[in-house]
Amino acid sequence: MENNADQAAPLIAHGPGERGWSVQRWPATIALLVCIVLYVILPAALVVGPRWLVPVLEAVPILFLTFGHPYRHPQEPRAVRLMTLATIAVINIFNLASIFTLINRMLSGNVTNGRQLILAAVVVWFTNCVVFGMWFWEIDRGGPALRHTSHEREIDFFFPQMENPQFAPPQWTPKYTDYLYLAFTNATAFSPTDAMPLTFRAKALMAMESFASLAIIVIVTARAVNILTA
Repeated sequence: MENNADQAAPLIAHGPGERGWSVQRWPATIALLVCIVLYVILPAALVVGPRWLVPVLEAVPILFLTFGHPYRHPQEPRAVRLMTLATIAVINIFNLASIFTLINRMLSGNVTNGRQLILAAVVVWFTNCVVFGMWFWEIDRGGPALRHTSHEREIDFFFPQMENPQFAPPQWTPKYTDYLYLAFTNATAFSPTDAMPLTFRAKALMAMESFASLAIIVIVTARAVNILTA
């Protein structure tokens, strides 16, 4: 009887291992909600479509995933992971569209307010970091549900704690904040810092983030300073 009860128990533990391994979704939920807020405060000229469109497209799946599937675990339905990836992709696409629109308006001379330009650049740059932090968190070794189980896939990012476990807590696993830090450092240094990309997809994502960040920091900021000092 005890064995049957144990087999029916839900996956609610939070440590590595086959049975009981799960990861809370709420850190990623907060990150996605931050992206929604940042999109809402964007200048109207950088908003693609109606201002309510993106928040609705993002909020509906976020609420469903957060309350319907608050934990990531190896047995989660494939549709849940696909919905998570689709939500990140929507945010990423619209943010890249905002970056393109910002640069296009700047090059065409339609922007004369330097302070507004800097504010817009900061918003889209920060969103860029948060979104790519989500991508890194979601792809590494098959995602948070599969990492550190027998189902995990090839390593995408090699963290220092993996090579030097004596400097990490017992059974250390990377959290979303570790991938967010990776995204921030990649967006500012335009290169890996502590965690090294090992797979093509990891390198491709880091290259995309660096390119977008470079466009924002170098081109947009240079133009804004020009306007402010004119």
